[in-house]
Amino acid sequence: MPTRRIPPLRALEAFVRVVRNGSAKAAASELGLSPSALSRRVASLEEFTGKRLFTRQHQAMKLTDEGRGFYDAIAPKLEELALAVESQLDPVQVLRLHLGVPALFGGQRLFPRLPELRKLHPKLHIDIDTSPNLVDRVGDTLDAAIILSKEPDSSLYSVRLDRNQVYAIVSTELAEEIGAVPNTETLSKQTFLVHNDLPESFDAWKQEMELFDLEPAAIDHFDSGQLMLEAAAQGLGIAIMHDDHYRRAHDTRLARLYEIDIESPYCYWFVCRPQDLESRPLRIFNEWLLTAEL
Repeated sequence: MPTRRIPPLRALEAFVRVVRNGSAKAAASELGLSPSALSRRVASLEEFTGKRLFTRQHQAMKLTDEGRGFYDAIAPKLEELALAVESQLDPVQVLRLHLGVPALFGGQRLFPRLPELRKLHPKLHIDIDTSPNLVDRVGDTLDAAIILSKEPDSSLYSVRLDRNQVYAIVSTELAEEIGAVPNTETLSKQTFLVHNDLPESFDAWKQEMELFDLEPAAIDHFDSGQLMLEAAAQGLGIAIMHDDHYRRAHDTRLARLYEIDIESPYCYWFVCRPQDLESRPLRIFNEWLLTAEL
């Protein structure tokens, strides 16, 4: 039987990354390539297949109908190939990832989904680090990290994981005491709780609430979101946190002050060095994260 011709795997990988990231720039960063090198790989695949996979306008690449059909046909096969190769590795070999994660994100969003990742990739094991200053250790003691940031360093590969609203979170008893109408005099007697990773959130909340002159009795700083929520539940102050933190806590002791939507300056991001995405453990985790919708 004659050997069938297949396109270069690097060209297929470049094509799949562009589709999954929705951006040629993000795909190039993920693969550690220049935009022109990525474009050449995709062009070689189009030449091989005789199909126009993308339309190009300025620096944007939009999937064509032929490109969508090609992706739907080959993406599952590439995943099967990756799993087949992984199955032939030394059965005792462990793929290990050193991941930095804020404890609250880990408990509320990551850990509940990790069993499905373990089923897909049983050889992948993750060392979790919840220490402060995660981004400073990416590429050193950490392979990657999930961080709260306004925008990560442009030298890092990054994926935005969400968008958030700023909530003022209190105990149900304190919410009743403070009342439903914002009042500077009442709030000035309270202690506010602010996370070290969200230093501008309190100012953003005051600005949108038009409480420009508010000077609270005290501002207590935390490096743990879990402890902030517990402090709020115990009536120790008003926690300035994200709407997602509040909803996922499912804590009936907590309440939200005021029904006013305030966009947070901060989001959760997944970050790593672009060149480190060549690592099999990191590549597995990144591709799962892009579809997991934590």
